[in-house]
Amino acid sequence: MDQDSERARFVDKHWPELVQRVQMVMAIADELQSCGMLHWEPFCKIKAEKTNQEKMRELYEVLNSGGDKVKSAFYSRLEINEPSLFSDLGSTGHHTHSSEISPVIHKYMKRIYSEYQFVTEYNSLPGERVLLSERFTQPLILQKNRDQIEREEEIRSSGERFQQVLGSRSSGDSLHLNSLFDPDDHGISPSSVILQGNSGNGKSFTVQKIMMDWASGDLYKERFDIVFHLKCKEINRIPGEKSLVEILSCSCSLTSHEISQILQQSPEKVLVVIDGFDELKLPQDINNDTSAHTDLLQKARPVDTLCALLRRRILLKSFLLVSSRSTATDTLSKLLNGPQRFSEIVGFSEKGVEEYFQKFFQNEERFRKAYTYVKANETLITACSIPVVCWIICTTIQERFTYGADKTSGLETTTSIYVDFVCTLLEHHCQGLSQSVPTLLRSLGQLAERGMQEQQVLLDEKSVNETISDPTGNPFLCKFLFKRRIHQETMFSFMHLSFQEFFTALYYVLLDEEKSLRKLTRSLLMDSSSKPRFAAVMQFVFGLLNKDVRLTLEKHGLLIRPKTQAHLKEWILEKIKGCSLSSTAVFFVLHCLYELHEGDFVKEAMGSWKKMKLDGQSLRITDICALLYCCQCCQRIEEISNLYLTSEDLSMILPVLDKFKEARLIVEDPSDSDFVKLINTLTRGQTLSSQRVSVFTCQTKYIHNPHLLDLSITKEPSRIPPASFTPPTRSLSPEF
Repeated sequence: MDQDSERARFVDKHWPELVQRVQMVMAIADELQSCGMLHWEPFCKIKAEKTNQEKMRELYEVLNSGGDKVKSAFYSRLEINEPSLFSDLGSTGHHTHSSEISPVIHKYMKRIYSEYQFVTEYNSLPGERVLLSERFTQPLILQKNRDQIEREEEIRSSGERFQQVLGSRSSGDSLHLNSLFDPDDHGISPSSVILQGNSGNGKSFTVQKIMMDWASGDLYKERFDIVFHLKCKEINRIPGEKSLVEILSCSCSLTSHEISQILQQSPEKVLVVIDGFDELKLPQDINNDTSAHTDLLQKARPVDTLCALLRRRILLKSFLLVSSRSTATDTLSKLLNGPQRFSEIVGFSEKGVEEYFQKFFQNEERFRKAYTYVKANETLITACSIPVVCWIICTTIQERFTYGADKTSGLETTTSIYVDFVCTLLEHHCQGLSQSVPTLLRSLGQLAERGMQEQQVLLDEKSVNETISDPTGNPFLCKFLFKRRIHQETMFSFMHLSFQEFFTALYYVLLDEEKSLRKLTRSLLMDSSSKPRFAAVMQFVFGLLNKDVRLTLEKHGLLIRPKTQAHLKEWILEKIKGCSLSSTAVFFVLHCLYELHEGDFVKEAMGSWKKMKLDGQSLRITDICALLYCCQCCQRIEEISNLYLTSEDLSMILPVLDKFKEARLIVEDPSDSDFVKLINTLTRGQTLSSQRVSVFTCQTKYIHNPHLLDLSITKEPSRIPPASFTPPTRSLSPEF
């Protein structure tokens, strides 16, 4: 009988007693859900039950339908979460280690699980922790080196196109954590696996998940007897000279003697996880090392001992998993000996983003509201492929839910999310940088602007080295190696085009006033609304003028000059007051005002806007949100024409429809209730003395044989009863 079957029989045999005595039901359910053994719907049913006994009975339905594998996973969780109960009932007696070492390893596994099942978040107060299972979502891991065209496509695409690109990359080339050490197409198993990922992409979370799942018996239980976890930033702080055994002992609860016994008895069943290789302070002559460091107990500088392990001079038969940013992967690959596997965490897929939101909110209604809002914003949903950005957005929205505010009012702007992301990386991923924060960000901005001017997202090594003092240690840059005939070429990029646009905007507003005005005038203000690549930059520029954003930047020594602020505000007022704007220009201005998000100025700007003439093209939800916010800030606009709305858009825009003296709407496939809502909106709570709304209806976004509903309000609203409506079959012009 195999281990899973043996454990399943144990669960079945003792189930009546388990139902009565298990107290940690939700902790076990959380862990089963996290590792994919328990789907979201049954998890919610278990959570909804009031008593532990009822929860256990609901859980049994899942265990029964899942078979021996799921029951075995439950057994593992029971052993960790209910050790006393487990001891009372007795285990299956299934052992894989020698009788002497097994108790030591078993105790070590329990300690690892106890420590690794929780995470401390960036904003956690003292003593605050959350379960890893409530945050960890399997990222997309690829084992393929992409070429220049593929990389460029990933960096430039956004929204649905971005997800399509990721989907095309993952077909056949994606990895799961349990297959990292599987044999390749030639039947060769890697002795070393490189786990590459950009800053904030979840490398350390993934390592923590690997450790926790091994400790609970869900991962590598037959392959590795023991897994050690070394953090490179901690190795940097170890003083003096240490042997490998001593370094491993510093990182865990085992003694040097216990570790030495384990390593000597079964080295081929040992996995060493080395986290954050890019943070390791390597000696300058790292590639010229000729030391004969081959003994487990031989002492040397900790960095030299670790390099000896990477080179396979010690612990030859063990396995290595090394995480690193892309900026250090080439150095790492040269150090490693033996069969290697390259893998890259590229972030969340669309399904991964949705799952992360679902786990974070743990409330179906809140999850739906938050995810629907973010998914409609092309820039934000693309940035959500970066797990840290996902966390920032969810944390912000959750705060709004907690305090009963509208879900979007805390988010406010795309710019504020990008600023929060940059600040998070500055505070937690920039230790040891040689530049000050203002110098670092200005140099990044200068590099970003050069790429924008030249329409390049992949930047050559020479240009990067001329601008950035330490590109390999910079958390905002990615490094790639591409084949060029018989050579390799090194190139850099920002994480995505939107980050290049953000840093360009930051560069413009942080320059001294004279240079800033010259750059803005020459490069942006003259034609930004007609150049898509600069329109996004300009929207970020206005977002950086927001008072709260400026205060956040000032904490890092970044000051936006008052004259720059005044010049930009003056420019947008002149643009509104000037000649008639195209539909594209109208929404460009609205998005700039939305990103600025300062009610008094937006009120002033909207007050000078007499007419909005649109082209009848369908709009994005973000366009509607920008229009809605700007209209809420103003008192009156003379006219808006050819505003194309879906039924959902119409519902969103109704609260501000009374801001327009005259409105010409094109509504796609309106229902009877849409017309009733429209008429009731215009006749209830109306403050204008007169208003005219013309509604063209059409079956699709292409207007064929449209119907017209022409509504005019010329009487005091208080005398007008709530209206009912019979939809038109021909053009109508009723008078109210």
